[in-house]
Amino acid sequence: MWRRVSCAKGEVQMKVLWVCNIMLPAIAKRLNLPCSNREGWLSGLLDRVVMEQERNRIELGIAFPVDESLGNFDRMMPLGENISCHCYGFVEDMAAPERYDTALEKHFELIINDFEPDILHVFGTEFPHALASIKVFDRPEKTLIGIQGLVSAIAKVYMADLPVKVQRQSTFRDRIRKDSIRQQQKKFEKRGVYEIEAIKRVGHIAGRTDFDRAETAKINPNAVYHFLNETLRSVFYRDRWNKNNCQTHRIFLSQGDYPLKGFHYLLQAMPKILEQFPDAEVYVAGADILRAETWKDALKLPAYGKYLKKLIRENNLEEKINMLGRIDAEEMKKQYLSCQVFVCPSVLENSPNSVGEAMLLGVPCVAANVGGIHNILTDGGDGFLYAPGDVDALADSIIEVFTKEAIVDRLSDNARKHARVNHDADQNYYRLMHIYREMME
Repeated sequence: MWRRVSCAKGEVQMKVLWVCNIMLPAIAKRLNLPCSNREGWLSGLLDRVVMEQERNRIELGIAFPVDESLGNFDRMMPLGENISCHCYGFVEDMAAPERYDTALEKHFELIINDFEPDILHVFGTEFPHALASIKVFDRPEKTLIGIQGLVSAIAKVYMADLPVKVQRQSTFRDRIRKDSIRQQQKKFEKRGVYEIEAIKRVGHIAGRTDFDRAETAKINPNAVYHFLNETLRSVFYRDRWNKNNCQTHRIFLSQGDYPLKGFHYLLQAMPKILEQFPDAEVYVAGADILRAETWKDALKLPAYGKYLKKLIRENNLEEKINMLGRIDAEEMKKQYLSCQVFVCPSVLENSPNSVGEAMLLGVPCVAANVGGIHNILTDGGDGFLYAPGDVDALADSIIEVFTKEAIVDRLSDNARKHARVNHDADQNYYRLMHIYREMME
């Protein structure tokens, strides 16, 4: 029989409600639903909280968005031996995060009245449910918001040096979905408005970089900032990259389906790389926006996809680009271990999990020096940073990884050591518990 967590001597020291952007895999499996690969670090944190739940006398509730077919629900769910968690599903249109639905507030009233949390912990600022839950709880001194990306900052740089002509383009797919590149930027701007209001309404902020600390301080200088690193998916703490086992001159990119991720910079850098290494290839995970095998596929191409195809054609890269589609954690690890270099050419990131995952495995990394990346990857110490948008510098950094074996061995060793400090599951868990206790006091 499902029941709430039983704590030491039957007492609960604090009740914490997590508000998440996804249904966590542990919950999805209980409901026989597909698991999301996004935000895998939350699973690592959940495992540890469940393991230590009785000792720390925490009662955990988790609220997450669900498909309309499931409808709003609340139920107890077993997460470990004699340990259950109260789970709340709320309906939200995740495909349209630029729209704020006041119905969310009504449902969060039901959730908060039912669970009666001492602390509200909101993971991420990117979706309207963050603001809705914070408004309803309305206790800034007991509200902690965890910063992942910052959509208000992303909106300002979203075009990522795209030619004006490309920015203005709109394909059949874009017109039908009202989702051209410029409309995408407008959507980020709208989401940024909700994000800013949410940050203004909280008393506590959890972050991990100079970038997120500075940006949130501009919005809410009175909030208490707590440093808190993330624990990544457990699969990336196992195994190690080996230069003798990887595919020579193979470049891996974890995502490339919208301008922010900077795939176009890598395509522009490829001719210079191919001059020295004609066998170099690029492998890209995530949504495939280049697929155009049939006329139906062609109709689905977004303007950014058309621009990428143009760069591929102009630079004779048709045989050099391999789109992998959406892949799970094990396949991601396989791709990291198979490449000679991992590249993060984004125009803005806070502390991308993809870089952390690559570093945990010891994969040589090249990344644009944007946002908070310099806090997780030291230039010349455990990877290479280059000026954002500098295509020549991007190419040169990749070439350096390809040509300097001695440096690569040092980078790999240092990256693993650095990442194991940043993403130490024990330390991150203890730090979170310390933050909760400070908030309770």
